Amino acid sequence: MANSKKTNSTKAYLAELANQVPSSARRDFLKKGVKFSAGLAAAAVTGEVISDNLPPNVPNWSKSLGPGVVSIPYGVPSSFEKNVIRRTVPWLTADKISSISMSPLQELKGIITPNGLVFERYHAGIPTINPAEHRLMIHGLVDNPLIFSMDDLMRFPSESVINFLECPANGGMEWRGPQMEALQFTHGMISCCEWTGVRLSTLLDEVGIQPDGKWILAEGADGAGMSRSIPMEKALDDALIVYAQNGEKLRPEQGYPVRLFNPGWEGNTSVKWLRRLEIGD
Repeated sequence: MANSKKTNSTKAYLAELANQVPSSARRDFLKKGVKFSAGLAAAAVTGEVISDNLPPNVPNWSKSLGPGVVSIPYGVPSSFEKNVIRRTVPWLTADKISSISMSPLQELKGIITPNGLVFERYHAGIPTINPAEHRLMIHGLVDNPLIFSMDDLMRFPSESVINFLECPANGGMEWRGPQMEALQFTHGMISCCEWTGVRLSTLLDEVGIQPDGKWILAEGADGAGMSRSIPMEKALDDALIVYAQNGEKLRPEQGYPVRLFNPGWEGNTSVKWLRRLEIGD
């Protein structure tokens, strides 16, 4: 009975609007109104819920005041986007502290991955690092070994670039054939961000590389002491020492307070929570 009244009131509303439309356009308007009303009637028959928030009604959220400024000091997505999250699968790795999550690529808009959705990869979980007590050492085959605080690093000229970051295992979920039900699970080990920091070549100029210095051992401050060897050619080309991502400081899961970033190279070479660079032969 309620659905019938709602349908009849909608027809009357459309008829009233039609009288205000020029005669040349009235026929087309009424045709569209009949289709709209027919849709309402069909919904009534099938039992589909007709929301009071749909046109021509004024939605409920237009009838009251919402929260004011700074109600949420750090902005969060709408509650209606609660399913747009990073995901993993239970059988992927033996333990969460040495595992990976995937970005929801199928839900993203544009080329930039929001910081809260960038895929994760850990070897010993996320360390909690006080930036005031964190230092970056550069030593080995150098003329002037140096230790940089975070303030020191941010005094150098900064550079921002937009680059993707990809785990070398991306796509590996399909090595044995199609699996799971979304792009997130098959190719979600990739994200694209704006990265901000100082060129590694700038810091290497400060310490002075000796002629035999051909490689750099980059070591993280996580519990695994994650390390990778980087050829000097890459270090002097486009490698960055990054402290910000998409306009804010790095998130803890992305290497806060500082990480190495090697554009175009597999993600594991971009060592997070960077604490040491040793120049060797």
